[in-house]
This record gives sequence, C-alpha cells and structure tokens, in this order.
Amino acid sequence: MVSTDYLVIGSGVAGLSFALKMAHKFPDRTVCITTKSDEDESNTKYAQGGVASVSDLGEDSYQKHISDTLIAGDGLCDVNIVEMVVTGGPERVRELMSWGAHFDKGKNGKLALGREGGHSEHRIIHHKDSTGREIELALLSQVHQRDNITMCQHHFAIDLITEHQLYGTKSSTPTCYGAYVLDQKTGKVEAFCAKNTVLATGGVGMVYGHTTNPAIATGDGIAMAYRAGAQIRDMEFVQFHPTVLYDGKAGRSFLISEAVRGFGAYLRNKKGRRFMPDYDTRAELAPRDIVSRNIDQELKKYGDPCVFLDCTHLDMKEFKVHFPNIYEECRTRHITIEKDWIPIVPAAHYLCGGIVVDTQGRTSVKNLFACGECSRTGLHGANRLASNSLLEALVYAHTIFGYLERQELFPASVAIPQWDDMGTQIAKEKILIRHNMNRLQALMQDYVGIVRNTARLQKGVKHLDAIYGEIEELYRTTKVDVALCELRNMINVAHLIIGQSLKRKENKGGFYNIDLEPVSSI
Repeated sequence: MVSTDYLVIGSGVAGLSFALKMAHKFPDRTVCITTKSDEDESNTKYAQGGVASVSDLGEDSYQKHISDTLIAGDGLCDVNIVEMVVTGGPERVRELMSWGAHFDKGKNGKLALGREGGHSEHRIIHHKDSTGREIELALLSQVHQRDNITMCQHHFAIDLITEHQLYGTKSSTPTCYGAYVLDQKTGKVEAFCAKNTVLATGGVGMVYGHTTNPAIATGDGIAMAYRAGAQIRDMEFVQFHPTVLYDGKAGRSFLISEAVRGFGAYLRNKKGRRFMPDYDTRAELAPRDIVSRNIDQELKKYGDPCVFLDCTHLDMKEFKVHFPNIYEECRTRHITIEKDWIPIVPAAHYLCGGIVVDTQGRTSVKNLFACGECSRTGLHGANRLASNSLLEALVYAHTIFGYLERQELFPASVAIPQWDDMGTQIAKEKILIRHNMNRLQALMQDYVGIVRNTARLQKGVKHLDAIYGEIEELYRTTKVDVALCELRNMINVAHLIIGQSLKRKENKGGFYNIDLEPVSSI
C-alpha cells in the first residue's frame, strides 16, 4: 500500500498547480501525482488558444469578461462563481509567469492579447498557438524541484476507495480514502491511501471518437466519482469545437484554434459562400455552440462532409508568427494556407458539466475534490466561453489549496483492503473491447451529436445497455487492464450524457434537441 497526504489524479494544469502549491506550503507533507500516460500528456498540452484573463483595464474590464461568460453560458452560469473566477484570473497568470511560463508580448513589451469567439475584447493571453504546452512544461519543471512530490507515470486509477470497498455497502454520505491504482509496467494494482484526493482527470472527448482531445480523455475521473456516489451534473452540455481539420478519419483530430477566426479567417461552404453572417450578426466570432450548429446545418443542407476556413486574405507573415504549429500542420497535409481553404468540421471538444463541486472544489464525497474539466463548477453554464478552461483550472486548483491549507491532517482510521481479483483470469483476446469501443463511439456520434432528438436518445439508451452488459461481465471475470477500464468509464460517461440529455426540457447553449424547438404559431 502507498500512503500519502494528498493524492492528485491527473497531471494537467489543474493537478500540477495544486500539487505545487501544497508541496511548497508544507514541505513536511507528501503529495503523490498519478497519471495514466507520460507526465506531460494531458488536455492541457493540446490547449492552443490561451488563458482568458483581464489584463488591460484601459480597454477591458472584469464586468465585460463576466458579461461575455454569462452570455455564452446562456443563462445557466452561477454568477457568483463567474465573478470569483474572472477576478481571480490575473493573479493566477502572474503566478504562472513567476514559475517560468512565457507568454507572447507586443512591441511595447506588454502582453499581446488575442480575441476569440464570444469575447467582446482582446484578452486572451497566449504563447503562439501552443499555450497549454508552455504552461505544462513550466509547471513540470517546478514540480521536479520539489522533493515531497512523487510523480507516478503510467499509473491508471481504477476506482476510488470508499465504504463500498471497505465494508461492501454504499454510504449515503461517502468518504474517499484514496484509490486503487494499476501500475501498467508491473500489472499490479495497489491501494493508494490518501487523507485527501484531488481528481484532475480532464475530459471525455474519446467517447465520441471524433474529438480534439488526446486518447487519454476517457472520462475516468467522472466515472470513478459517479461510482463512488458523487453528484454529477450538466453532462448534456458537450461542447463541439467548430473548426477541426477534416481528414475523414476517426480518432483525435487536429484543432484549428478559435484564435484563427479571431485573427480574421472566414467560414465558407463548398460553393464559396461565407455563411456565418446569414445566421448571426457576430459571424465567425459567435460562441462555439452557435458556430458548430450552423456548420452542422450547412453540412446537412448540401450533404457535404466538411466546410472550409479561408485564411487566404490574411497577413501570412503575421499568421506564421501567431500560428506556427497550425501553419506547419497544414503544410504537412499539403494545404497551402496562402491559397488553399482549410477543410474543417466540428468535433467533440469540451465537457461543460461533470463532478459537482462547491466554491472550495469539494465534491459531495468527503475528502474528495475535483478541478479542471472533470468538474462542474457553475462557471460555464450551458456553453464554455473560449479560453475560460485554463482559467477555471488555475483558479479552482488555488481555491482547493486555499481550503486544504487551513485543514488539519488526521491519520487514516480504517484499514484499506488490498485489491481483490480472485477468480479472474487474463483475457485471451481483445476483440470484445475494440468492437464495443467502436460501437460506443459510433452510437454517441450518430445519436448524441451536435443536434439531437428524443427518439435517437431513447434508442441510444437501449444500445448502450447492451454494451454495458458485455463489458461489466468482462470486468467481473478478467484481470483489469487500461483498455477495459477506460471503456468501462466511457460507458458510464455515455450513460450520464444520454440520461441527462433526456431529462433536459429546454434548449440551452451547447444542448440542442430539435423536438424542443418552439412550435410556430403560423
């Protein structure tokens, strides 16, 4: 058994910044970070756009940022949370810079601010088009300097340890005592006992197959918290990024940053028509849910597989400075941005819901906290404003730290049982997992996409139940491995998305059910 004061599951910006703060404040306490892949593999790494934070009070203001967030959230944001996160942003950005993160600056030496969809002002702080990676590397560099932080790479958290594992019964007020973790190199499952556990496990994009997320984004933290009895909310609000490079293949797709449209790119259909002004006065700078839904409408109207992002009229010298990775990626795919339009489609990008937390990041399970994309804070409402995700992760990691630094640590009062896999055997073949993974992703893509209807959602439940039955039987009878556990988690997440979609009776933000459209009086 591994014992630690603070167990952090996930190595993105949320988990790393919390671990760093706690380890610095209490050098005599231990922090353990588990991550199922390499330490730098997270959704943070792939965040191109930047951090939305008010820094120029001459043109911008907290109130403008708050207003933009509330508008994007379509009436479902928690106003107090929005105010807390927006006003807490500038200090968190300064902290990142003190840790070594570098952000682009203009000729005047001040931060160069970008603008993205839904923002009324230029306020996006960025490092070219790889902001997330810059932040990730800066945080990892700091983490490696702390002797009281242990980084466990290639360690997959299977389940949280609660009364269910201790006594075989579920509690109405569960407590978390840590997690069972699979060491992928040895194949051994160990109990990681912790006085406090922080879930920072990222998103769920792989549930859809076509996604901007990395392969690790399988909703592990949300599924574990759900099985442990935590409250889960707003799962119906899956945000689809409007502009993802189209190549006709499933799996992780290359994202064309929101900032490219902020830079002045146009969306055109196959006939060359710039269509967004037909739908919204903000045109290409409308919030993501509106742009995605209108692209979907254009695709269905003409039966085309993609639309196009036109950058040919832009200053290419400046484009290459701001978006070097995007330019190079297109070049390697034989797309010359100076004269070619970029084929794009919407793809699953961000989950606005998740594990319900309060202002201190506490879940409904005692000693269990959550931050980053796996959490539901109330900031995003029905639709996340561009570049508010890194901001939220930073602020909530800080609020969890702020709460826990005031709490005493008490020794564990229970004996944690070892992982029990008696009666199981090593799976002889993987075809069931691969087959059901494909079934699940196709189900979600076809039945629970950008535009939904009640009949498809109901049919989706029946198909999902069949997949669930097969995988649960496999889980009970075979020794666990990452692929099996990831699929089990994805099925739980899909169940939550479909179930909460069926319960919603009003179209809001990123959720759109054609059966809920207002009935015309004509």
